[in-house]
Amino acid sequence: MYSVKEAFYSLQGEGARAGRAGVFCRFSGCNLWSGRERDRASSLCRFCDTDFVGIDGQNGGRFATADALAEHLAALWPSSLGEAATPYVIFTGGEPLLQLDGTLIDVMHDHGFEVAVETNGTLPPPAGIDWLCVSPKGQAPLALHQGNELKLVYPQPDAMPQRFSALDFEHFFLQPMDRQPQGLEGTTLAETVDYCLTHPQWRLSMQLHKLAGID
Repeated sequence: MYSVKEAFYSLQGEGARAGRAGVFCRFSGCNLWSGRERDRASSLCRFCDTDFVGIDGQNGGRFATADALAEHLAALWPSSLGEAATPYVIFTGGEPLLQLDGTLIDVMHDHGFEVAVETNGTLPPPAGIDWLCVSPKGQAPLALHQGNELKLVYPQPDAMPQRFSALDFEHFFLQPMDRQPQGLEGTTLAETVDYCLTHPQWRLSMQLHKLAGID
């Protein structure tokens, strides 16, 4: 059984694949925060701006089998594209590795999809993922020390970039923290830019989907 908060077709807004079209599947649930405001202050991740609670979002629901969910997601990829581009699915959350398994990955591959995952890195992944993005959160211990990209929300006093700079990733991104979910004002863009300028191993990642006004 898979519980999905929402699923939709849009453009990737962050990181190395920003601007690429794909089907997003947001699983319900996370292992670092309940998603309820009353628990935010005591959680390992306190700055999340995503609603991953329940199954009531766009194209959300419960799916009894991998085949059922794969059919649901494949139907969101525009059939008019033909072979113009490789179908692409991004599994996210919450924390997608609480639910994503090898069976679902295999079935998505059978549908011709390239499979990407955006995870907090605290859980081991199933085999077969084509693009792995790890986004560390606070003091949560990492189970993943290698992948395609490491995307760190900045600044996190208990998860600063130097803690991760020696890990085995192809790309290293810093993304300015959105302070609004915490009820704070101000922007972290200037200090993120400054860090990237003085530590050029790291590249700036902006949430382009928000800047462009798309989902």
